[in-house]
Amino acid sequence: MTDQHNESLGSVHSSVITENKTGWRKFMAFIGPAYLVSVGYMDPGNWATDIAGGSAFGYKLICVLFASNLIALLLQSLSARLGIVRGLDLAQASKYSYNRFVNFCLYILAQIAIVACDLAEIIGMAIGLNLLFHLPLIWGVSLTITDTVLMLFLMNKGMRKLEAFIVSMIFVIGLSFLVEMFIVKPDFVEVAKGFIPTSLTGSSLYLAIGIIGATVMPHNLYLHSSLVQTRKITRTDAGIKSAIKFNIWDTLIALNVAFVVNAAILILAASAFFTNGYFQVAEIQDAYKLLEHIFGSLAPVLFAIALIASGQSSTITGTLAGQIIMEGHINLRIEPWLRRLLTRVLAIVPAVFTILYFGETGLGSLIILSQVVLSLQLGFAVIPLIHFVSDRKKMGNFAIGPVVKILAWGCAIIIVGLNAQLVYQQLGDWEKASPTAALWIYIAVFPVVIGIALLLIYVFFRPIFFKHKYQPKYVPHGLATVIDELDVIKYHHIAVTIDFSQNDTESIRHAIMQGGKHADYTLIHVVETAGARYYGDEVMDQETQSDLDNLDKYVDALKKLGYKASPKIGYGAPAASIAKIVNNDHIDFIVMGSHGHKVIKDLIFGTTVNRVRHMVNVPVLVVKRPPAS
Repeated sequence: MTDQHNESLGSVHSSVITENKTGWRKFMAFIGPAYLVSVGYMDPGNWATDIAGGSAFGYKLICVLFASNLIALLLQSLSARLGIVRGLDLAQASKYSYNRFVNFCLYILAQIAIVACDLAEIIGMAIGLNLLFHLPLIWGVSLTITDTVLMLFLMNKGMRKLEAFIVSMIFVIGLSFLVEMFIVKPDFVEVAKGFIPTSLTGSSLYLAIGIIGATVMPHNLYLHSSLVQTRKITRTDAGIKSAIKFNIWDTLIALNVAFVVNAAILILAASAFFTNGYFQVAEIQDAYKLLEHIFGSLAPVLFAIALIASGQSSTITGTLAGQIIMEGHINLRIEPWLRRLLTRVLAIVPAVFTILYFGETGLGSLIILSQVVLSLQLGFAVIPLIHFVSDRKKMGNFAIGPVVKILAWGCAIIIVGLNAQLVYQQLGDWEKASPTAALWIYIAVFPVVIGIALLLIYVFFRPIFFKHKYQPKYVPHGLATVIDELDVIKYHHIAVTIDFSQNDTESIRHAIMQGGKHADYTLIHVVETAGARYYGDEVMDQETQSDLDNLDKYVDALKKLGYKASPKIGYGAPAASIAKIVNNDHIDFIVMGSHGHKVIKDLIFGTTVNRVRHMVNVPVLVVKRPPAS
């Protein structure tokens, strides 16, 4: 039933085995994806909106938080259903259903949302470090760029290790707030009244939309549809039905844990600040100081520890979502560390700008603004998702029924309606604030708002009127061709890269297997000394002379065995030097030994094999490095 496409998060796709397991073992095999999603519901952006809402309006906005959680449960379950049934993430499904220009626009909007999310996590981490260790915020913001290393390490260890790390962070957050609830002693009767809906206007509406944006995050819909594909399932109706059931339970448990944590933050703010007359606590730092003032030292320390844990865990899932969105919408795949770095830099810039020009007190408002931006992007993820899971032609028996469809479209209407009201209200406020602002609104802002509204209308109507026009237009790696007959290929000139290690013998042996005694063999070694980089073939230092002598020994040994071999020395950057020799000497096959680097060393020393592959137009055989004896 899966569509033909490139695998989402290919390095961990179907990496967790669920088959041949029963009972609790099977249930535990499916547990994980929703927990990675749920950390986005507990990130520093939630903290800011919950603290601001609780301090300003007491328990009044608990109903908004509860409604947001119900919407999240429904939409995340639909996202998981899409990934399980069609084997597509939300971005890939959009790529196949909308044209290239629309996909590019959707990618830009989704990327803005991820940067907004990352912005909240940066600020949260920096504030947590500042509160615990008194580290200046500008330093804390700068230090957050280093979490790229942690992201690479966890991804390299596999999906289950990554999930275990995230669950441990959730445990730290949950435990911290459980203890804090005993300290602040909330009024549970008033808490229960908070579940009763009330009218929202002005600042309460702004905060309510911020809470929705902080809770129902658009990038989590992309993420969940991909993460469920890390489970290897039996692709029969029974197997798919079982996978959907287990993932619904996974979603229910994880998101309700997230709701309890969010409710705890809002209740904490209402109990500690609103009831004590502190109605305008919009800054996380202020919340920390007031907790210390009212309840002593333990509560604020737990608060800061939980804040750091939430920021660190959320930043990892944000990176995964960014990779999914980039590969899905515009079919661009880059290294995870570079993807992480780009997102982090784009988020650091506004944070640093705010600290420098508005001071540290402006960060709280910036976090809340980032959550409103997330909410404004929600419609562009939710509307396509509902269309995709409603399509009986593609989903078969697993398309959603009328009741779920009505509930889903009801959620979409609420989200889009509240956002439209917010935009209208905000434009009106700007216009009233300054007479000159009205001109700029009509020149710069109004056209953008109209353009985004038209895009949203197109995204809604396109699948309705062209529902049978679906076809995988952009197959990332092309379509398989018909194979009629395969002729034996003879290579006449083979290059072997030499690094004077245990790998050399294996590389030469594999090269001979390809060319036999009729081929010419060029043994290539690259000298990487500082002199070689600056002076090229004019250098003749001790290392270069030693390498030449060693290379000649290999050549002489091959000649004695009856093979035609010659040495070749390159200078400077290995990949460029190897590619230059291959292209100049008309070599038609390359054998290279893998260097055996992992993660950090790849960042430091580079990956020569991958670079060479992109610089030559001949086959490259990579020989695995033999294990150390």
